[in-house]
Amino acid sequence: MAEFDPNSPNPRSDSRSSSKVRSLTDQDLGFAASSVIEDDIESLAEDSGFDEEDLVQWIRGIRRKGQAIFYGPPGTGKTFLSEKIGEILTGDSTRVKTIQFHPSYSYEEFIQGMRPEYDDSDDMLKYPVKDGRFVDFCDEARGSDGYYVLVLDEINRAEVSAVFGELMYLLEYRGDPIELPQREKPFSVPENVYILGTMNTADRSIALVDYALRRRFAMVEVDPEYDIIENYHDDTGHDVDGLIEVLKEINDEIDDKDFHVGVTYFLEDDLDEYIQDIWEMEIEPYLEEYFFDNRGAIDQFRWNNVEDRVSP
Repeated sequence: MAEFDPNSPNPRSDSRSSSKVRSLTDQDLGFAASSVIEDDIESLAEDSGFDEEDLVQWIRGIRRKGQAIFYGPPGTGKTFLSEKIGEILTGDSTRVKTIQFHPSYSYEEFIQGMRPEYDDSDDMLKYPVKDGRFVDFCDEARGSDGYYVLVLDEINRAEVSAVFGELMYLLEYRGDPIELPQREKPFSVPENVYILGTMNTADRSIALVDYALRRRFAMVEVDPEYDIIENYHDDTGHDVDGLIEVLKEINDEIDDKDFHVGVTYFLEDDLDEYIQDIWEMEIEPYLEEYFFDNRGAIDQFRWNNVEDRVSP
């Protein structure tokens, strides 16, 4: 990947304090002095609960590889983390775009294909070839001096190899042009584009993802960080020690990190008002699905059995 230029436009992210700016060193990030500011990473560590050293390593891996996938169970803040890291990498939140992948998402939408278009001049439905969202995103980035980040949310819900098509090659050979079936000029992925995916392991284990895809991405595991709940409720005044203790017991009982219960369910200012609804309508149904053949495991975590411990 290309190096960051401290003199490039918008070198500081939207949330930075102009009074505290210090570039990370090459020892921090493994690169020459960059526009990634230590303040941003410190702030993200405080907001997310993730260790600052881990965040530095993840950013270093993204810059080296050009693309990464944040994977883990639901409710661990993968999308939030990806978008915030995107803001750090670009220094400009308007250059961070998110696309939601889903089972019917296609190559035609992402790369290129025919799409219906009504022409009112001759009252006809036509099917012109149009560039997809990724090609448009790359063309926008190609004409800019800044860095761009595309977040592919829940990347594993689509048939990724089919959606990516030629992109599987282009991710490995950045800058090399390749012919697209219906594009007049060759296409390449610019050096100033980073791709961040998120993957819910409860939907599909990482072991089931195409190895050719995994090899092209830095893989970042995101586990439940209980400090996120504690940090969030420092401002609300809610006592969440009992809740965290019960969540740890649940995840020990699950004993499969791909299906652990995440923490974002409980990031509510009025947690005392909503905790019963969250537990009975979100946590219990999740446990019922996982422990479908073990009713005893579910019953010990029913609301009536944990209310006194998890109520803030």
